Amino acid sequence: MRPVFLLPLLLASGAAMAAPAAPSIGVSLHYRDTSVKPGDDFFDYANGSWYKGADIPPDRSSIGVGYEVSQRAEQRNAELVRGAAAAKAAAGTPQRLIADYYNAYMDTAAIEARGLEPLRPQLAEIDGIATQADLARALGRRLRADVDPLNNTNFFTENLFGLWVSQSLDDPSRTVPYLLQGGLGMPDREYYLAKDAHMAATRTAYRAYVADLLRLAGIPDADGRAGRIVALEEKIAAAHLDRTASEDVHQADNVWRSADLPRLAPGLDWNAYLAAAGLAGQPMFVAWQPGAIKGLSALVASEPLQTWKDWLAFHTLNRAAPYLPKPYDELRFGFYGKTLQGTSRQQDRWKRALAYTNADLGDAVGRIYAQRYFPASSKAEVQAMVKNILAAFNRRIDSLTWMAPATKREAKEKVRTLRVGVGYPESWRDYAGLVVAADDPVGNAERAKQWEYRHQLAKLGRPVDRGEWWMTPQTVNAVNLPLQNALNFPAAILEAPYFDPKADAAANYGAIGAIIGHEISHSFDNTGAEFDALGKLANWWTPADQAHFKEATKRLSDQYSAYQPLPGLHVNGEQTLGENIADVAGLAAALDAYHMSLKGKPAPVIGGLTGDQRFFLAFAQAWRQKRREASLRQAIVTDGHAPAHERALTVRNIDAWYGAYKVQPGEKLYLAPKDRVRIW
Repeated sequence: MRPVFLLPLLLASGAAMAAPAAPSIGVSLHYRDTSVKPGDDFFDYANGSWYKGADIPPDRSSIGVGYEVSQRAEQRNAELVRGAAAAKAAAGTPQRLIADYYNAYMDTAAIEARGLEPLRPQLAEIDGIATQADLARALGRRLRADVDPLNNTNFFTENLFGLWVSQSLDDPSRTVPYLLQGGLGMPDREYYLAKDAHMAATRTAYRAYVADLLRLAGIPDADGRAGRIVALEEKIAAAHLDRTASEDVHQADNVWRSADLPRLAPGLDWNAYLAAAGLAGQPMFVAWQPGAIKGLSALVASEPLQTWKDWLAFHTLNRAAPYLPKPYDELRFGFYGKTLQGTSRQQDRWKRALAYTNADLGDAVGRIYAQRYFPASSKAEVQAMVKNILAAFNRRIDSLTWMAPATKREAKEKVRTLRVGVGYPESWRDYAGLVVAADDPVGNAERAKQWEYRHQLAKLGRPVDRGEWWMTPQTVNAVNLPLQNALNFPAAILEAPYFDPKADAAANYGAIGAIIGHEISHSFDNTGAEFDALGKLANWWTPADQAHFKEATKRLSDQYSAYQPLPGLHVNGEQTLGENIADVAGLAAALDAYHMSLKGKPAPVIGGLTGDQRFFLAFAQAWRQKRREASLRQAIVTDGHAPAHERALTVRNIDAWYGAYKVQPGEKLYLAPKDRVRIW
């Protein structure tokens, strides 16, 4: 399939008589702090020595395993992007698109020379808004497919609303448009509404940033306009649904006919809005947060037209700032990088150029990445691990004493039909029609977003592609897709120390195995369990089974809510519940699969550690991370995941961990057997 690998494979076959190399231990013993009892803090035991000596780079908000693996992917991306630039490929080819996009962002002399000119047409359009219909058209033209409430749990867009195109919750054979709340410049409603001193100071800094950006663009009365813009966003935030409520798929299943929008959400000129958005003929939408959509539509009519024009002007500048001359770029970084993330220095420009190229041309870059950097042998080995972990999960379903046979059958059918993609998709996007110019970074970014929007709209009315990927191969992450009953494991995460073909099985199952188990378990978390094997929102549980599940998940939520990463700042156990369920169930399934892989043989002792000890150590070291306080605070408010330190403590719910590390009552992480949460 990929000829580039034939020669190494043939050469390797010539050494068939040589003794195979012993597997490496796959964990870093010198990262441990053995002065810490595993039963008091397993994260510190596993990572404490590393943590004490780790320095976060000034251009990063954190450092750790994810950073290290991302750095490797970044260097590879740099090689292939620069290679595309040097190849001088023909116009319109993926390589040429990549090269022109990257080079346009890197040409700082041209960017400085053009100044604000690339934005003048948009700013002039905003200045010319004279009526509510004009405003609706301007808002509609800015609608983008930039949210995803289920697959990537991304609820953020600066635009008034966000669009997500995916399968219907009620009929997974149909593709429908979902409308979501938007309109904020800060990450979440809590930044506007929370009363604590940290959030108050952040609001003050944001108001100053808004004023400074307007002033830099030569817009008069910058301070007054900034005050009114932030006041408007405070009203928008008050209308928003919070993060936890936004993840309730039952509250999200609201089918609205387009003809009823003026009645259901009065205020916005919906006919003008939809026409400008290219959705005039769309018969229906799913309103994911109906109360928020009503509230935002009402604000369009109740707030002064000039305030909305100022809001549009600010967000136009804010989105474009990274592609504008240095003063705009640095001003934006001062708030979003320094204030929100605690990062003292911007990443090098070439790294930002790579990130933006990846964001807008992900499949073009990813296709080359997968061909060059993901060997068939790794794909086969990971697929074998997936098969083993799925078998282990099936056995765990069979062993559940509290679950009725009918519910077990439905659960096992979900496992049986789960579609697992490893490394890269089976088909790739065709970027035909996308114009990328080597001298227009602002236009390239805007045209790419418009192209993506049209690409998503084109799915409406077409057969569903159940094999569609929602991540690119060069992404260091993995995802569960509830509506497709599918998983994506991109090539870039299938790297050491998550996955190392040379490592002992215990380490691989403890690291990437737990991640695989985690994504499988998302099909059965508090959201995934609401969907059947076809991806339909359906109740396949008996009442008794559902009650048991909710009781167990409530105990897990309470367990995580007790964690306090910073003084006075607790993990939100309800907000992070789905991820915590997946961590516990995924780790248990990965451990079972590791034991199955031994085929009845005893695990070797390596480096003085038993197989189970290495398994749990690999898991905790996969969450090795050091994070800036500002970034940690933001994550606790906006992220559906618990912090890395707390995720490493998942082990306290697994019986085998207690035996492996001889954890005793009285140690801080010790839970009596009855208090250990077992769900799957």
